[in-house]
Amino acid sequence: MSEKNNLPVEGSSRRSFLKATSAIVGGTVLAANAQIARSAHISGSDEIKVALIGCGGRGTGAASQALATKGKVTLWAAADAFASNVQAGLNSIKQQVERGQRDGNPLYKDATVNVPPERQFVGLDAYQRALESGADLVILATPPGFRPIHFEAAVKANKHIFSEKPIAVDGPGVRRFMAANDEAKKKNLMVAIGLQRRHDQRYVETMKKLQDGAIGDILFTRVYWNSGGLWLRDHGQFAAGHGHQPSEMEYQVNNWYYFTWLCGDHIVEQHIHNLDIGNWMRGDKHPVEAQGMGGRQVRTGKEYGQIFDHHFVEYTYDDGTKMYSQCRHIGGCADEVREHAHGTKGTLDIDDSAAGGRLKTAGKTWRSKAPHVDNHHQEHHDMFAALRDGRTYNEGDYGARSTMTAILGRMATYSGKIVKWDDALHKGIDLSPASYDFAAQPPVLPDANGFYPVPVPGKTAVIKG
Repeated sequence: MSEKNNLPVEGSSRRSFLKATSAIVGGTVLAANAQIARSAHISGSDEIKVALIGCGGRGTGAASQALATKGKVTLWAAADAFASNVQAGLNSIKQQVERGQRDGNPLYKDATVNVPPERQFVGLDAYQRALESGADLVILATPPGFRPIHFEAAVKANKHIFSEKPIAVDGPGVRRFMAANDEAKKKNLMVAIGLQRRHDQRYVETMKKLQDGAIGDILFTRVYWNSGGLWLRDHGQFAAGHGHQPSEMEYQVNNWYYFTWLCGDHIVEQHIHNLDIGNWMRGDKHPVEAQGMGGRQVRTGKEYGQIFDHHFVEYTYDDGTKMYSQCRHIGGCADEVREHAHGTKGTLDIDDSAAGGRLKTAGKTWRSKAPHVDNHHQEHHDMFAALRDGRTYNEGDYGARSTMTAILGRMATYSGKIVKWDDALHKGIDLSPASYDFAAQPPVLPDANGFYPVPVPGKTAVIKG
């Protein structure tokens, strides 16, 4: 597959450093690598030092889960755009570790939080100082709009990386991530992406049944994240929490979920999980085009920034088959967070609840047999176990494909047009700001009444030129 026009599926040319003993588990490439074992240890110790970049809810959750893995793990540094997030995040992580140790949880036996003031970094450049702190591994959990620059810097600093999804919010960001990921592979750096369903053994065994032909040839798939809304942070909340009225850049970074340049819209930030499974069902292929519709039916106030509250996308793969995608943030409606496949011999239904995977063929039902585990935690168990065993894996390629699939869908709903994969990846508009500074202007500004520009299907341009 040409890298010029497509994000590559892992092939021999992309995995030349792998040994014959390498294996693919849940879409993750694993490899024997003695060099990684040396870099994972400090002066002969088995301690792994972690720097947390992004101390919000997902970052603190990821750090707590990383600490609760087998072996000595130390939270060594913390960075965030806002000082209050650093303090709140560290307090939450400390309480989690102390609770685990008090309860006798063996996973917390060797967990340590050692982040003195000199390793607490604040500001939009805080990530750079965290990378210089002496950590071995970094957790990237800032708003997705920052992910490409943070990932690129972490690779240059020779750090192993756990990166939350998505890995970018636009085509230029995806390309930047992929270039850095190629360097990570050359350096044999660990790259894990927070698409945790890939580490859920119920998904792994169900995908194997699917790919072994249990429901025949796939005719189409359906994926959903329909639920109520999420958090909201207005100007008054910022002022109360930070002691001053925010600049426009500060406000948007704090209320990041509602600005496309920071979040990618909820089809990218959240629905990526389901779209990732849709691609996995297809052998990790990606769609070649998309068309769709969406808008703002309920979340119409200025406080909701730019993003839509619902999207519906019809994706087309290279064989002409379809994936139908729904995501909605409207309360009081039918909720569903699940994936489905329809084949010539039967159907598949799967989610990460206790129900797991179900295949139905000719009146018979097969259910996944693996136990229900916290897959958010499992992805950290897998990453740290591999690192300690001297293996490395890189999840960047499918992380980029799934991110770009979500971006493609958003571009289709925002524009109301059929958008081709290659155009979205190579000609998509760059959403990033000219400068990452709280005194700088963000890419979008409110009008005189405080309302932000909202995409209008049929009018909004998403492709350059």
